[in-house]
Amino acid sequence: MCAPIYAFAALLLTAPEFDPVPSLNEAGWKNLRPVIRGLAIQWEILDAREDRLQRPEHFTIDIQSLRRRFDELADAPHLHDCCRFPTRAVVGQMLDFNRAYKQHLECLRPLLNDQGDTVRAAIRETNQLHRIWEKVYDARSGIYYVSVRRNALKQLREMVGVDAYYTGQLPPHVPVWRFQEIK
Repeated sequence: MCAPIYAFAALLLTAPEFDPVPSLNEAGWKNLRPVIRGLAIQWEILDAREDRLQRPEHFTIDIQSLRRRFDELADAPHLHDCCRFPTRAVVGQMLDFNRAYKQHLECLRPLLNDQGDTVRAAIRETNQLHRIWEKVYDARSGIYYVSVRRNALKQLREMVGVDAYYTGQLPPHVPVWRFQEIK
């Protein structure tokens, strides 16, 4: 393919969402479609499994959707960032433990009326940690499209902060500071 087709495809994808989308004849569609699709996959705004850009009559809607994603994910981390974090299976076990711990706290709440504020705080912290680790799980889940996974990474970075995110230093999956040593 020649450079002008790549440049045109890049311009189509990076334009504002509702800018006009040119209509294409059949030859133009056949030439441009694989280039746009390839760029969108490379830029991680389209998952290879998605059925976008399959039909010429949906071209305008598909381009507008990809433009919206390009804009929404412009500052989102790329998928290779997932390697900073535990695997989906490990995170799944952590989330299971988080849910079990929350259930334990819920059972304790009526028994510890005098410590109600402490138990409620522990439940709140457990929920907050669950949301963080749920984003890691979503980002590591290959069943989700690339745009969903990148959005999960973006939200995770916002939740834990840039430094913790880029060093892979996430908080524990349960509020371990609430655990007491039994002697």
